[in-house]
Amino acid sequence: MNIFADFTQRVKEALQAIDLKDANGSAPDLSRVVVEAPRDRAHGDLATNAAMVLAKPLGMKPRDLAEKLVAQLDQDPEITELAIAGPGFINMRVAPLVWQRILGNVLQDGMAFGSIGQSPAPRVNVEYVSANPTGPMHVGHIRGAVVGDALANLLEFAGNEVVKEYYINDAGSQIETLARSAFLRYREALGEDIGAIPAGLYPGDYLKPVGERLKTEFGESLKGRDESEWLPLVKERAISAMLDLIREDLAALGVEHEVFFSERSLHERENSNGSKIDHMLDGLRDKGLVYQGTLPPPKGQLPEDWEDREQTLFRASNFGDDTDRALKKSDGSYTYFAADVAYFQDKFERGFQEVIYVLGADHSGYAKRLQAVGKAISDGKTEVIVRFCQLVKLMRDGEPVKMSKRSGDFITLREVVDEVGSDPVRFMMLFRKNDAPLDFDFRRVTEQSKDNPVFYVQYGHARCCSVLRQAAEEFADLPLDDGEFANADFTLLDDSGELELIARMAEWPKVVEAAAETHEPHRIAFYLHELASSLHGHWNRGKELPHLRFIDGSNAKLTLARLALVRAISLVLASGLAILGVNAPEEMR
Repeated sequence: MNIFADFTQRVKEALQAIDLKDANGSAPDLSRVVVEAPRDRAHGDLATNAAMVLAKPLGMKPRDLAEKLVAQLDQDPEITELAIAGPGFINMRVAPLVWQRILGNVLQDGMAFGSIGQSPAPRVNVEYVSANPTGPMHVGHIRGAVVGDALANLLEFAGNEVVKEYYINDAGSQIETLARSAFLRYREALGEDIGAIPAGLYPGDYLKPVGERLKTEFGESLKGRDESEWLPLVKERAISAMLDLIREDLAALGVEHEVFFSERSLHERENSNGSKIDHMLDGLRDKGLVYQGTLPPPKGQLPEDWEDREQTLFRASNFGDDTDRALKKSDGSYTYFAADVAYFQDKFERGFQEVIYVLGADHSGYAKRLQAVGKAISDGKTEVIVRFCQLVKLMRDGEPVKMSKRSGDFITLREVVDEVGSDPVRFMMLFRKNDAPLDFDFRRVTEQSKDNPVFYVQYGHARCCSVLRQAAEEFADLPLDDGEFANADFTLLDDSGELELIARMAEWPKVVEAAAETHEPHRIAFYLHELASSLHGHWNRGKELPHLRFIDGSNAKLTLARLALVRAISLVLASGLAILGVNAPEEMR
């Protein structure tokens, strides 16, 4: 049950019953009418903007319209109180049975409460991380990995068919650099003194095991071969080893992709018709979206693939981009962007209605070009959404963190996860909007206090489980299961703190819907913190007022109703934490 959608529909039906007409004699557009929770719950349970958004098109004063609407809504038996606030907002209080029904819905649906069933389920592709396979994941990849993974989980919970995808950049010059770096470690494994790692090669120790594996497989046979012979062999094995390393690093963070898509596959000839990039280029030519021309130099630092010569260009500016984009250089080779276009076309041909890219802030210029590609290739049938993740600064007590750098020149993802655990990393990466800078303080995320958001939320779930365990010991003859909870007498829950907790849970479906529509998983983390805060606040009231405690040994019926409330809270907390990819512990040590 979505209380806000339910009462929005009631308000719209009340407006239709009044039979309002605009200046043209038409019924007003009700699409902007909403029911929300008021900012101050002292004013009511719900509030609607109906009079404010409809007064002007109807040629009425907002308060006059509000009075008409209040008179109509007053006939609804589940609305117990109505009040007009300010210029025309309408505050409502609802009957206790509304909250009782919501609590029953939570217990009935379990962790599925708040999910949105869509039929057919829209197909969504979420591509995230997509780091070059040249070494272990570093700290700069963490936020995009967590945001992308949580966003995919959120969209799936909201009723979409979601594919989590990683784009392997295995076709560029960096891969040859990787292979040469691995070959150097191969020579080292054979006993050769390689000295200092030459500039331009990857210096990290993570390539030493690759060298050892090359030695085991090939012995000394590669040493005497020409580079043109050993480079392809070493390249394949180095890429494979790096992908294994990347998968391990991501798994430590709780991230698993269903598809690893190779950039090289876009360049490889599939048949007599050529490669996927060739196929893409032919399609754009058929649409008249490709021409030969030159581009003005971009502002700032020139990109690596820019040249002041005639090239094969895509009419990206026809679709909202700032400039047209080069697909093929003057020497006939394809640009990096050409592979991006062919990659999108592959996604479109796989039937995705929505394609999401989660990128680092250093790629902020990519949004318009990717959206232009989406419009051109799909004729607007597939929506392209780009989300950027700002940088993360690692801190310890306010000072920048210095850690061991086995990678050679950066702090690894694994070092961060190994020190504090996956749960604090994931939750804190989502406890701020993705496009806002983030300071990650190692001390703060591991302390057990209310100032640590992840501990505060997880402790809320553990506290619920503790109450249920204690009740099971005290009421050994009472079957404390979800079926028994669903049959509890919810009318006994009449304290303001208990009703606030139910009202907070009632917000969950709306939070899920809004977070999915805006592609903002941080809203889930914010909500969980608010729900946990309400729980802890009510718990603390029970310390001072014993009659409010969840367990009353002298009143089994009241205890059962309160335990049903506790169980419902635990379900919503666990459901939200699952979306974030964070564990819901049953006890905290």
